[in-house]
Parts: sequence; C-alpha cells; structure tokens
Amino acid sequence: MPESTLLLGIDTCGPSGSVALGRWDAQAVEILGQIELEGRSYSSTLVAAVSELLGRTSMQLGLLDAIVAVSGPGSFTGVRVGLSAVKGFAESARIPVIAVSRLEVLAAKAGVPSAALDAHRHEVFLRLGLADGTSSRSEGFGQQGRELLAGSHELLTIDPPPPRIAICDETAALLLGAAWPDAELIRTAAPTAADALQLCAPRVAAGEFVDLALLDGHYLRRSDAEIFGEPAAAMPQRP
Repeated sequence: MPESTLLLGIDTCGPSGSVALGRWDAQAVEILGQIELEGRSYSSTLVAAVSELLGRTSMQLGLLDAIVAVSGPGSFTGVRVGLSAVKGFAESARIPVIAVSRLEVLAAKAGVPSAALDAHRHEVFLRLGLADGTSSRSEGFGQQGRELLAGSHELLTIDPPPPRIAICDETAALLLGAAWPDAELIRTAAPTAADALQLCAPRVAAGEFVDLALLDGHYLRRSDAEIFGEPAAAMPQRP
C-alpha cells in the first residue's frame, strides 16, 4: 500500500450533494477540497464538479486509489445519477469503489449507532445500530446495523427504541419525537462526501471494494414507477 492514499467521495443522495477529495496516510484523512452540489441538477453538474475539484488540486482521475460512493438511501434520481457517474469514472480509470449507506455516514458523524433521515410521505429512513440492540447500550457504530423504511406505525413496533438517534432534518425529528418521546435526538449537519471519506478510508486499506457489476442503489423503498405500475401490469390483457 502507498504511503498515502488518494480518495474521491461522491454523495448525491440528499436535497443537496457534494464531491470531496481526500488523502489518507493510515493515521487521518486530510480533506483536500470539497464542492457542494445543488439538488435536482446533479446530472448536469456532477462530472464538471469532479473535474474542477481534481483541477484545483492538480490531480488526475488516474491517480485516484479509490472512490467512496454514498449509495443511498435518498432521492432515486440523485442516487442513480451519482452511481452512474461513479461507475463511469471507475471503469474508465480502473479505480476500485467502496459503497456506504448515507445513514451510516450520518450515524458516524454524530458518534452514535443509530440515525434517521426524512424519507417524505410521513416516513423516515432508519438505521438501528448494532450497539442499540445490546443490553449494555454501549456507544459505537460500524457496518453492522439494520436499515429500514419506517412510518409512525413501524416506529411504535420497535421495542425498545434506540436511546440516541442522529438526525439532520426537522421532519425526521418531528416524526421520531412523536413516536419515541424519551429518545435523545442528536442533531448534526447533513452528511457530506468528506464525511464519507473519513468513515471509509480504513475500508480502502482492508480492500472492502464492491463488484461494479453488482453496485446498485441502497433505496429502502421502491420507486413510484414500480409501485404504481404494478396494478396496470397485473390487469389481464384483452384478446
């Protein structure tokens, strides 16, 4: 392994996104730069932002040691645009890819095992960290954890609820507060590509790369096309 590892992070899952460049020396990640992306414009700005970020630091795509892709949950369009770009970069320059859940990045940023994000439709994307399922209630986070889509009813069936939950939006806070009034909501800024690099740099050294052919969005919810298309598909065809 080289003395330092050059990493590109891409997150287009939320209302806003980001791309970040970092260097890891096995001790810490130095963030060399980050560019914020406006939501709903990822398809027209993402590739240009990566090019600009590499240019600012006099780097080239072929010098990257790995790409960290935040694969969801979040906007279907955002996730798909981001992963399409990741695959394009990775395949053209033969760069290995680490995939990570946005919920895990949020939990790690707040320093607690569990996290929640607004999923709209009076639901949240919810991560129940492994530490929240133990009797010791010890703090900690990692790749082990259960992630699901939950509304008010599903939240009430989780017993006991996690004692501490990371959040970054008020809609999730309201839904969780109503269902779990005793839980402590840890408010933090929305996770970014730089946060994903901080979390995943050790996984690069461990070689925890994904198969690009199998890389897909971590949606937790079916798309509207899948949901509303089923009745029509199920209707018998007229002769």
